[in-house]
Amino acid sequence: MADTVEVLVEGGKATPGQPLGPALGPLGVNIPKIVAEINNKTKAFNGMKVPVKIIIDSKTKDFEIKVGTPPTASLITKELGVEKGSGSPKTVKVGNLSMEQVVRVAQMKGDSLMGKDLKYQALEVIGTCTSMGVTIEGQDSKTIRADILAGKFDQHFA
Repeated sequence: MADTVEVLVEGGKATPGQPLGPALGPLGVNIPKIVAEINNKTKAFNGMKVPVKIIIDSKTKDFEIKVGTPPTASLITKELGVEKGSGSPKTVKVGNLSMEQVVRVAQMKGDSLMGKDLKYQALEVIGTCTSMGVTIEGQDSKTIRADILAGKFDQHFA
């Protein structure tokens, strides 16, 4: 029988204290080893809250760590260095992402996006940018979307 512990930790900064220690202690596992592996797997999300699932075999005490990804909007705000998106995205823009940044966010989200490949995953990220008041390459999302579908940015998706 496997025990599952789900927690939200700051990327790369998990500690044996709250919330991990109290959840893992009764299960008799090597907490420092689990914390080290979580920090290693979440270091790319430094400064963001990351969902983590720890699956523990109650007999052998072996464990598997599955790391979720922060919401797309959180990754975008981190790329921009802003606190939050625009309250009025049609009129107030909070920042501009390069196509490289869009691709980086799409790669971080990986399989949690529905797009069949990186190009379509990037389009999903751009959709989130639209609702946040973020431009891409200095242009609005509809223009960029048309350019991507026309193949103008294909070098970024190779």
